[in-house]
Amino acid sequence: MKIFSSYPAIDLRGARVLITGAGRGIGQATAELFARNGSEVAIADIDLAAAQTAAKELGARAFELDVRDRERWDAAVAEFGDIDILVNNAGVMPAGAFLDEPDTVGHTTIDVNVWGLIHGMRAVVPGMIARGRGHVVNVASLAGKIPLPGLAVYNASKFAAVGLSAATRLEFADQGVSVSAVLPTAVRTRLSSGFALGHGLPTVDPQDVAAAILKTCHNRRAETAVPGYLNPIDLALSAAPEPAVRLVRRLINGDRALYPADAKTRAAYQDQVRAIGKLDQ
Repeated sequence: MKIFSSYPAIDLRGARVLITGAGRGIGQATAELFARNGSEVAIADIDLAAAQTAAKELGARAFELDVRDRERWDAAVAEFGDIDILVNNAGVMPAGAFLDEPDTVGHTTIDVNVWGLIHGMRAVVPGMIARGRGHVVNVASLAGKIPLPGLAVYNASKFAAVGLSAATRLEFADQGVSVSAVLPTAVRTRLSSGFALGHGLPTVDPQDVAAAILKTCHNRRAETAVPGYLNPIDLALSAAPEPAVRLVRRLINGDRALYPADAKTRAAYQDQVRAIGKLDQ
């Protein structure tokens, strides 16, 4: 298969950009940045009220979208029109001991973090291919490269997101459509609520991730870590002796996902994830 080293350029001014999970956090920051660059933005979120509030501030359009539902994807795409850039950002991050996690929570994690990306690309990319250009950004995580105790199923979902992005990038490359994965470390959003951040764990703001997402529209890189200096960390960890890796994990409190600093706040987020799963019942 022929792989292009470059893709048809996309002018952000007037580009149609659909962003999932954009009612708050990384998605909202990304919507704000694209809007400032002159793009026509669609803010999609399972929380319609949050989407509408964010959209009103930007003069954008709001869509209620459960990314697990392919029919809702198709309806949103049909209503918004031809999409130049798709940002698959919606995600959940439940935490806790693997054997204690309810099956329903694990299903929600995989359905949102993996099937959400699959549905999004299958709903949007055919139109991009027909027009000969387009760009997809899948917001994964460095947890898609680095396993963490307390985040086993989340790890699995993000490893899947990284692999999905890499394989579809190869499939779409000769048709003018690029796929980039953005891999943030810990981000100051509600997904990390209740955890102790910092203390050896690189931590970034939603605006940092948004800037990396926007940058991929120009450089079309396959993978971008946030912060950027962590790009080679998976190679470094794989090459390091296991005792050294264990030492580093202890020094940065690598088990923190098992023991939230604020259990009450973390429990409130976990309840929100469980509520998503109950929507199917």
